[in-house]
Amino acid sequence: METLQKDSQKQIGQFVAEDFRTAAVFSNYGIDFCCKGDRTVEEVCTKNKIDIDELLGKLENIQSSNSQQSIDYKSWPLDLLAEYIEKKHHRYVEEKTPVLRQFLDKLCKVHGQRHPELLEITALFIGCSKELAAHMKKEELILFPFIKRMVKAKSDGTQIESPQFNTVENPIAMMKDEHEAEGERFRKIAELTDNYTPPADGCNTYKVTFAMLEEFEKDLHLHIHLENNILFPEAIKLEASLK
Repeated sequence: METLQKDSQKQIGQFVAEDFRTAAVFSNYGIDFCCKGDRTVEEVCTKNKIDIDELLGKLENIQSSNSQQSIDYKSWPLDLLAEYIEKKHHRYVEEKTPVLRQFLDKLCKVHGQRHPELLEITALFIGCSKELAAHMKKEELILFPFIKRMVKAKSDGTQIESPQFNTVENPIAMMKDEHEAEGERFRKIAELTDNYTPPADGCNTYKVTFAMLEEFEKDLHLHIHLENNILFPEAIKLEASLK
């Protein structure tokens, strides 16, 4: 009972940071674990009228299972985690975006008249891809290099020059706001696609495009989770330890 009470006050993001397999449980309940990972289980269950004992039970079952243990990203050095996010998730966005835009454009031309929602889906994805491109550059050119410098300064026992943005919390707050905006945009895409379910008259391109959009959203969720729930809070702690 004491453990369940304690877990009910635990933040969603903490659960997922400790074991990414719990993300599937939250997703099944429609709970945002990446952009809104700072809410407690009790808070989310009360708001969404979810049986808290049932949810905590499913989380406990996942965590007590030793099979298919998820990667322990929390144990990674911050410079390695930043590098991983850039090489895996940033590159994924860069590679998949032009393909998806091409497929969506084709769908609009062929099916847009019968399925006008495709036009809105395409507009949302184009907006998302443009914002993500700018967002990732800010991380790669400003935030991530500073995090890596902090890691080196901690390791070497040296002082670090104060950045132009004053404290790492400033760019982090901006990145989190942008994460929220793109998370919301993809929630609308999921709604418009009926959770990525192609219509009965959908061609193979239709099916492939919706499957790719779903995969893109899942990758974005993990991408945002790694930053919001692990990289960013640890970077703030690291900066405080250097002062």
